[in-house]
Amino acid sequence: MAAPKKGRRQSAPGKPGRSLVFILIALVALTGGMFLSGHTTPRLGIDLAGGTSITLEAKNEPGQKNAINPANMNTAVDIINNRVNGLGVSEAEVQTQGDKNIIVNIPKGSNEKQAREQVGTTAQLYFRPVITQAPGQPTPEPSTSPSSGTDKEKDKDKATDKATDKAGSPSSTPTSQGRAVSEALKADPTPSASDKAKDKGGKKDETPKPDPATAKLQEQFTKLDCTDKKARAEAGRGIKPSDSTIACGKSPDGKTWDKFILAPAELNGKDVDDAKAAINQQSGGWVVNMEFTKGGSKKFSQTTTKLSQQQPPQNQFAIVLDGEVASAPSVRTTLSSNAEISGSFNQESAKDLANILSYGALPLTFHEQSVTTVSPALGGEQLKAGLIAGAIGLALVIIYLVAYYRGLSLIAIASLLVSAALTYTIMTLLGPTIKFALNLPAVCGAIVAIGITADSFIVFFERVRDEIREGRTLRPAVERGWPRARRTILVSDFVSFLAAAVLFVVTVGKVQGFAFTLGLTTLLDVVVVFFFTKPLMTLMARKKFFASGHKWSGLDPERLGAKPPLRRSRRTAPPAGPVDPKEA
Repeated sequence: MAAPKKGRRQSAPGKPGRSLVFILIALVALTGGMFLSGHTTPRLGIDLAGGTSITLEAKNEPGQKNAINPANMNTAVDIINNRVNGLGVSEAEVQTQGDKNIIVNIPKGSNEKQAREQVGTTAQLYFRPVITQAPGQPTPEPSTSPSSGTDKEKDKDKATDKATDKAGSPSSTPTSQGRAVSEALKADPTPSASDKAKDKGGKKDETPKPDPATAKLQEQFTKLDCTDKKARAEAGRGIKPSDSTIACGKSPDGKTWDKFILAPAELNGKDVDDAKAAINQQSGGWVVNMEFTKGGSKKFSQTTTKLSQQQPPQNQFAIVLDGEVASAPSVRTTLSSNAEISGSFNQESAKDLANILSYGALPLTFHEQSVTTVSPALGGEQLKAGLIAGAIGLALVIIYLVAYYRGLSLIAIASLLVSAALTYTIMTLLGPTIKFALNLPAVCGAIVAIGITADSFIVFFERVRDEIREGRTLRPAVERGWPRARRTILVSDFVSFLAAAVLFVVTVGKVQGFAFTLGLTTLLDVVVVFFFTKPLMTLMARKKFFASGHKWSGLDPERLGAKPPLRRSRRTAPPAGPVDPKEA
């Protein structure tokens, strides 16, 4: 059995240079990826960079049970995220925390009051008939010339407008757009002021005055630029469901924007009982199937009856969520309790629309659990304090290592630097990839990790020193001490990682930042000890400064109180004569 043990001890060192090269390649790759991504510093959380953090708690609507589920929560996150983006906020973060909480982090420079109003209210879903539709860019002003007012030109314009109306296509000029809007608004079942103006004989006034509301709506529609995020968010803001409005929506190809003038809402989200994405058995394409409530079915039947008799685009009804048109399908026939929306859907887009329709009747409301606002100045002070605390902790660890381990402290310090470099680059890359933000608890987790990492070095060094105390030289001491140190390090790191994982799962909010950082640095500790500290120690054991037990190496046998090896005392010949039983 002696030979195999000897063989294992000799094979243990292997080729330490390979492990060191592996760590070097990993560092170069991570650093290169960091610079290529354009992010050279970790993404900071609200408490360090400044901003507003809103925690929303989901509540079931009365009479609704088990409505708080992953599907509804994820849909709510998508809606809230769209709202925050509509404010023009960059790098906002909306995510679930636990089973029933949603965290909304809005960076500095945003309107806190407006953000709270946007994220704290239930989504507003309405079904509005389409009056007119056009490309999303602002409509160009009509060109004028001296001859534009002649009777001949006017007759030509009238002929063009008449042909356009018969074709049923979207208006192509501002003049024809205005005429289409005016006529559609007049045809709307909601009576206008001019409709109510009747003479004493009960007939409408033959020369009604222009409706100011219609003119204003047309002007807003002409100037609306749906390619601008801010303009999209402000379109139709503050308009009541009973009033006509303008809105923006993605075109069917999903690449460009269209703008709409929409009639008053005929239905709302509460009229929808259910919506699901499915495959049409006949066409083989993806569709969205809607089911309406009893009251919604009646209203939907009346609406589709009117729309089915109109020409495009006035036979469309727009599905409007939070003021933005999610879809504008055409109506071909009268529908009642069920409806199928078809088009150029794929699986993802069909499910997205089904979620939007379902969210209008989502049996959830959200209440503010907490709102934290941190100024950039306070965040900078907290970051500075955290960095100072980390520097002090690192300095104390280095002082201890130098005072107690002397030359061995060089190996420990080099390992700490490698661990710090890996932690920094990985945290920086996690910012743009998984939206990881370094908050104050996360900084605390990194400070605690300094002690965990130093503890692994101490365990290894002490095992090596124990072997030297038993009389072994440095190279065999390193290889014999490593297996026992390895077991201790793995058990210790496993306990730390398990604690971090449990803390990450059972907590919400900023405490998760502490748990995540602690778990990450614990894993990196194992990588550094196995692929850097141990190979570097093996190489240093071949150097005379350490191998000879120099008094400043930290491995001086005399200072460690080394004794002659036990195996030598056993080889000594027994003394002649009787042996004292106590000495035996």
